[in-house]
Amino acid sequence: MQTRFRKALGVVSMTGLLMLAWTGLPTAEDPPRFSGWSPALSLGPVNSTSYDACPTISKDGLALYFRSDRPGSTPYDPPNEMYRSLDIWVAQRDSAEDPWGEPVNIGPTINGPYDEFCTAFSPDGHWMIFVSYRPPSAGNCGTGAGWNQDLWISHRKNKRDDFGWEDPENLGCVVNSPQAENGPAWFEDDAYGRTWLYYSSNRPGGPGLLDIYVSEEIGDEKGNFGPPRLVTELNTAASDYQPVLRKDGREMFFASNRPGGAGSVDLWTSIRESTLDPWSTPVNLGPLVNSTASDFHPTLSFDGATLYFATERGGAPVGRSDLWMTTRSRVRGRP
Repeated sequence: MQTRFRKALGVVSMTGLLMLAWTGLPTAEDPPRFSGWSPALSLGPVNSTSYDACPTISKDGLALYFRSDRPGSTPYDPPNEMYRSLDIWVAQRDSAEDPWGEPVNIGPTINGPYDEFCTAFSPDGHWMIFVSYRPPSAGNCGTGAGWNQDLWISHRKNKRDDFGWEDPENLGCVVNSPQAENGPAWFEDDAYGRTWLYYSSNRPGGPGLLDIYVSEEIGDEKGNFGPPRLVTELNTAASDYQPVLRKDGREMFFASNRPGGAGSVDLWTSIRESTLDPWSTPVNLGPLVNSTASDFHPTLSFDGATLYFATERGGAPVGRSDLWMTTRSRVRGRP
């Protein structure tokens, strides 16, 4: 794969950040206001009778990536006639008003005889971070025993070519640990010139079975993230995982099996006044979105108006997990 690009100039020093905070500059725009979420609906023909989950919507809304072990996925190595590996698939459409086309496997450069899933894209669309069960012999930081989930990164020259991904690289054993890392979310804070990678991990040191961490991009290489820290206000003794942020970084959605939910896993949300502030106490998205089954793997459209997620509630067709969506409208004016 190409050497990672030097990230854009304009890195803000910590002293500069403090000065910006003290002076109130840059002035943050009022956050967008939205209506409540609509009743969730199945994505219909995008789903299969296999396990479809982990959706990620592209910035232009014309490509929907997700994981599936449907026919056409890579066989395990050694082959197992009863199972196929989880591969990354993509459904495309010509416009936001058009239906999704038939999903297509993104190919062997990314997908292999292990499991690959849960993508996140850089805002410029040229980089993808994803989860893989590749073994330590392939560069993984895991130690086996089912905990070889690591974060990997790939580049493409054409941001509209969903099959042009180059050979991936492991994000390294600072971001990754001997345990499991998954659910990545890439956030560029334009106000302060900083880039962050949110993700979940079951590494030692957190309060729960899975916890949400964040790493800041450092140095000159694209995708070079520093040591992670716990996002303490979001984590509990339960499993808190798969975070996704609104484009301004002031709203987050994630999955959790904490008390107070309707099912075994629910979708929750949290907000903050600015990207320098802590997150608020998470709130359950409620019965129009969540069900008594597991609802997980959220992804948010660039305009913040559509939330895609995976659910085990059943749909049409019924699969072990299907992709669903809920929408909300932008509310104009001040309260």
